[in-house]
Amino acid sequence: MRPTTPALPPTPDLPTLTQAPLIPAFVLRAHHVHWPADHRFKAAARLLQSLWRADRGLPAGAFVTPEGHRRRLGSRLTGIAGRAGANFLTPAIAHTVWRELAYREINAVYDVDRLRLNLLSSQPLLFNLFAPLKQDLALATRVVAELLPGFMDEVTDVLFEHAPARGHPAFTGDHTAFDLLIRGRTPAGQRAFLALELKYAEGLSEATRPLHPRYDELAPMSGLFNDPADPAIRANPLQQLFRQHCLAQCMVLRDVAEVGTYGFVAPCLNHLAQGAAAAYATHLDEHNPARVPFVALTLERLIEAIAAAGEPAHAAALHRRYTDFHQIDGELEIAMAEQTRPEPHERERDETLEGAEAAPPAA
Repeated sequence: MRPTTPALPPTPDLPTLTQAPLIPAFVLRAHHVHWPADHRFKAAARLLQSLWRADRGLPAGAFVTPEGHRRRLGSRLTGIAGRAGANFLTPAIAHTVWRELAYREINAVYDVDRLRLNLLSSQPLLFNLFAPLKQDLALATRVVAELLPGFMDEVTDVLFEHAPARGHPAFTGDHTAFDLLIRGRTPAGQRAFLALELKYAEGLSEATRPLHPRYDELAPMSGLFNDPADPAIRANPLQQLFRQHCLAQCMVLRDVAEVGTYGFVAPCLNHLAQGAAAAYATHLDEHNPARVPFVALTLERLIEAIAAAGEPAHAAALHRRYTDFHQIDGELEIAMAEQTRPEPHERERDETLEGAEAAPPAA
């Protein structure tokens, strides 16, 4: 029987945020997160990570600029904290990460420094979300049932940074991989998978490189696209979704699984990521019953599913760290109050002027 644990508690007293706030530079500088290249959502997410770090008494890390200057960064941990697993919500998650690094798939790509030290990176977010599901497949089954009702009857495995055969010409011929692959069985007993790509503060632009010629064969063969030759699906910001979706369809064509779903996850306020996902969906042939469907999910919905599946405390910790942007709203209110509060010497000057105005003119 599925647990009846409620999802995250509602907060009717707080307004719904429809976009990330535009944060003044002086607020970002005060928290050591002023990064001029950040887009609007990324700046807010970077500040949120700095607040999470400070709340836990963790010192800010630093990096060396191309000019050789050492700069403090609030969204980064120190090496000591990173090696201790401070980027992960629990010691059990940190333990899973170390084992995954030790037993990673051949040619799997991990930036270990980002994983350990970068609070803003989607790599630690991925483990904070899914490591508990890997350790508890019954929980994973309940979470998938919340997200995709009726799709999987049982989850049998959770794989990080997975590709069925990197570089193999029978698939995409390159090193395209999924952030996460969940394997399982449908209610009818079919072999099924849910492949996921996760973004936090990133958009969907990636380094431009020529696509492997194999995609010229896969795109029309897949039956996924209205126009398989459309240049838009092979360019930023859609190229990564195109490559991964082709890989997902190829897994069905090559009988790695009988059915599958390709999902994309990003925060609802990450306008660049969500906009790219919506644009990608317009290129898909919705009338082909054999295709692997594409599903765009919000990070908030995924966290709610974890809560509803029986882990409300873990979901609350995820929400607090990654999606509670009302904390940023609070910082803006504090900054506004401080900006409008006169300094002591300004108050003294104002009081002197007021007294002068009230005094009668000299005889």
